[in-house]
Amino acid sequence: MLREALTERMKTALRAKDTRTLATVRLILAALKDRDIAARSDGDRPQIPEAAILRMLQGMVKQRRESIALYQQGNRPDLAQQESEEIVVIESFLPQQLDELGTEAAAKAAIAESAAAGIKDMGKVMALLRERHAGVLDMAKAGAAVKRLLG
Repeated sequence: MLREALTERMKTALRAKDTRTLATVRLILAALKDRDIAARSDGDRPQIPEAAILRMLQGMVKQRRESIALYQQGNRPDLAQQESEEIVVIESFLPQQLDELGTEAAAKAAIAESAAAGIKDMGKVMALLRERHAGVLDMAKAGAAVKRLLG
């Protein structure tokens, strides 16, 4: 589903002569192709699953946010703006993120389901959250919530 959406968005951007969207979607597709090739060489399936694509997109957003901070420190607002525009395009392919209350509720449910007793069980809880809420949960915020609830 995401692959088709990416291809369709590329075609739309090409017709509309939207160079920023086109360049960003091409970057995403290139990264996706690299991941597919790596998965093939590992003996896995010919294409990575949707959850892996979502993680890849989240990683791309995180990378761009870090770049924005560096560009702002280096007094390069033009490059920071470009990264911001790329984030908008990439996030359009991601599902809506859970808010603070949703994150807290998911953390409580995962703690209850995994029967976590203390901070030493945080790994089990985080693995469960990653499995159940891939793509819709900011794992950094979830980690802070789990730590607070277990600590």
